[in-house]
Amino acid sequence: MNNMPDFSRFGRIIKWAALIILALIIIPRFLVVIPAGTTGVYHLFGRVSDKPLSSGLHFVIPLAVVTKMSIQTQDYTMSIVKEEGRRLGDDSIDALTKEGLNVALDITVLFKLREESSPSVFRELGVNYQEIIIRPETRSIIREVVAQYDAKSLYSEKRGEAVEAIKNGLKDKIEPRGIIVEEVLLRNVKLPDRLAKSIEEKLQAEQESARYDFVLEKEKKEADRKRIEAQGQRDAQKTISESLTSSYLEYLYLTGLKDRQGTIYVPTNPANGLPLFRDTR
Repeated sequence: MNNMPDFSRFGRIIKWAALIILALIIIPRFLVVIPAGTTGVYHLFGRVSDKPLSSGLHFVIPLAVVTKMSIQTQDYTMSIVKEEGRRLGDDSIDALTKEGLNVALDITVLFKLREESSPSVFRELGVNYQEIIIRPETRSIIREVVAQYDAKSLYSEKRGEAVEAIKNGLKDKIEPRGIIVEEVLLRNVKLPDRLAKSIEEKLQAEQESARYDFVLEKEKKEADRKRIEAQGQRDAQKTISESLTSSYLEYLYLTGLKDRQGTIYVPTNPANGLPLFRDTR
C-alpha cells in the first residue's frame, strides 16, 4: 500500500489558490465605483476623456486614473469670524462704497460642478477650482458692485438689490466655465463704528416716525367713524320724532298691552275722556 502523499494534487491546489489571489489583485484594477453625488474624470497618460463617468460601477484600463469630483451643492464662505470660512482668521471682503467708505462683508457662495463640464474643469482648473476661480471672481465682483452703492443703502434698503447684482455677475463669469452658481448670501455688512451707529439711530427715528404716522391715521379713522355714527343717530332720531303722532303713540301703547296678562282695555271718548260702553239693552 502506497502511503506517499499526492504531490500532484497539492500542486494543483497551490496553482488554483495562486490564480484566485492573482485575480483578486488584478480584477479590482479593471473596476472603479463612482459614489452617488460624484462624477469621475478618466485620464490615461495625461489625456483626459471628454466623457465623465457617472455614479455606478465602471470597467477601466488598469493603467488609467479616475479622479472623483463632487457634483453636489457646495459652499465657499469668506467671513470675519475666525474658523467660519474656508481660511483661518479674518477672511471678509474689504470694499469701498460709492462715497469712499470702507466696509467689510461676510459672504457665502453656493455652487455646484456641472457634471458634463467636469473634464474641462479638471483639465483647465484642476480639482481645487474653488480657490482658483470662485474665490478671486467673487471678491472682484463684490468690489465692483459695492462701489455703486452708498453705505446706508448697502446696509439697509438696497442690500437685496446688491446681492442680486453680485449673483448675476458671478453667473456671467463662472457658469461659462462649467460651475453653476446657485445662490449668494450676504451674511453681514460691517460699517465703520461711528457710521453704523449714526445709520442705526436714523433708521430708528424713521421707524418711530412711521409708527407715529400710523397711530395718527388710526385715530383719524376712529374719529371719522364716531362722527359718522353720531350723524346717523341724529338722523334716525329726527326721522322718528317727525313720525311720532298722537294716533301712532296710542297704537304703540295698545300694541304693548297685548303682552300684559290681566289687562283690559276700555276705550274712551276723545271728547270728554269718559269710557265708552256699548248699549247693553
